[in-house]
Amino acid sequence: MRLKDPRIPALEADQWSQEAQTLMQPFVDQGRTFNIFKTLANHPELAKRWMIFANHILGKSSINVRDRELVILRIGYLCQAGYEWGQHVLIARQAGLTDDEINACKSGPETPGLGGLDQLLLQATDELHHDSHVSDETWGALTKHYDTQQMMDLVFTVGQYNLVSMALNSFGVQPDADLPGWDI
Repeated sequence: MRLKDPRIPALEADQWSQEAQTLMQPFVDQGRTFNIFKTLANHPELAKRWMIFANHILGKSSINVRDRELVILRIGYLCQAGYEWGQHVLIARQAGLTDDEINACKSGPETPGLGGLDQLLLQATDELHHDSHVSDETWGALTKHYDTQQMMDLVFTVGQYNLVSMALNSFGVQPDADLPGWDI
């Protein structure tokens, strides 16, 4: 974690405004009151609008879950967002990624033995992070695997989790219990 103390507190249920209670109820019902959501309870209007987009990326994207998690882990690592990394290690494992595949997201597209599509996904993530642009070479190679909607979802996934990483790092969102660290 970049900050050992939060800059914006993760509000507990007794601190939620009426609007925050409404926002948080689905998470309470699912037993998923993670610190990211409790922090966003400080600004329910922002959270409500952001979650529409976030729900598309996480649940309705045209990219399969495995590929999506590779990209999210890579951008989380590049942004040094420990909270994001830990949450998505858990999701990636549920999606069937091995710890070796997860660790490849730290070493990036040059990881020895990395498969062709995995390498391209990590390369595109690196290019977006470093240059805000996917090169013609990487784009062309990816379009042999992905259609137009998938390419759009790929770019928006990297952008979404770059944004989330910035927020988590800057707000000082602290890890939830049992969240894996960088060394898995």
